[in-house]
Amino acid sequence: MATLTLDELEALARRALLRSGASDPMAAATARALVAADAQGLASHGVSRVPQYAGFLKNGRADGSAVPRIARERGGAVLIDAMDGLAFPACDLAVAEAMRRAASNGVAFAGVTNSHHFGVAAHHLAPVGAAGLVGIAMGNSPSAMPMAGGKRALFGTNPIAAVFPRRAGAPIEIDLSLSEVARGKIMVAAQKGEAIPPGWALDRDGAPTTDAKAALAGMMLPAGGTKGAMLALMVELLVVTLTGAHFGFEADSFFEAAGNRPRIGQAFIVIDPGALAGRETYLERVETLVAAMLADAEVRVPGARRHDLAARAARDGVAIPDALLESIRTLAGVAA
Repeated sequence: MATLTLDELEALARRALLRSGASDPMAAATARALVAADAQGLASHGVSRVPQYAGFLKNGRADGSAVPRIARERGGAVLIDAMDGLAFPACDLAVAEAMRRAASNGVAFAGVTNSHHFGVAAHHLAPVGAAGLVGIAMGNSPSAMPMAGGKRALFGTNPIAAVFPRRAGAPIEIDLSLSEVARGKIMVAAQKGEAIPPGWALDRDGAPTTDAKAALAGMMLPAGGTKGAMLALMVELLVVTLTGAHFGFEADSFFEAAGNRPRIGQAFIVIDPGALAGRETYLERVETLVAAMLADAEVRVPGARRHDLAARAARDGVAIPDALLESIRTLAGVAA
């Protein structure tokens, strides 16, 4: 393992993406998001994705020259077309537009279409929480889970995140995928040759498996069984029918360098608390709930661990496995 500062890691990831065909704005936004994930202890969505994204760019699954644009708009609603590029510039534009429109409308919905893997869902909500706004993010992904009662992968793991600003300190940050575990964790286990716990996944024949590679070729299990499948269905509908994006079963797997352009969707909802009960009422209600939660000594405010890890990483850097670092350096054309 080698330890790099966040700036060093971001510069290396950015260079690797540039050399793989991404424009400078796309490479910068993507590298920034990936390194933020590593800083928060989310290695499955960190720079471990650089070789994967590089493969998408080189194989035409993502257009490195794409510039996202506003496709349609009306009041508090706006549709962003990612133009088949990596998702991060389009998501940045969508969140900025949603925040701007929420300021005048009280609430805004920004959809993204023709998009790609968007990493850690909560990452996109950081500016929302910092501005004292409430935010929700969601996105679909290539099919990995069956519908309740079904026997074939139909829905993606379809993450949902939310941010709730507080009177002082870091916002409450909730982030989860609707599978029993994020598929990226299985990807990391497969890369390391490690087994996964029972109950995470099924193989391609629908049998339970602890083999990470068999799980990637098979299906994830929904969190909470039927309830998780229904939530995945809700996300699929919200980010596809309202944006015109592809359903999960229409997008080829992210774990293959070759395949179609996924053209999946994301959605961001931003709410100004001042437009409803009022900012002070909102803050008082949040703090009342937090105090009640923390009355139990073992309770931790969601997002607190990620913020602590990010602060530590900013000071001490991030440890990256040697094989991964070598792969990224090769893509970046940088000698060890």
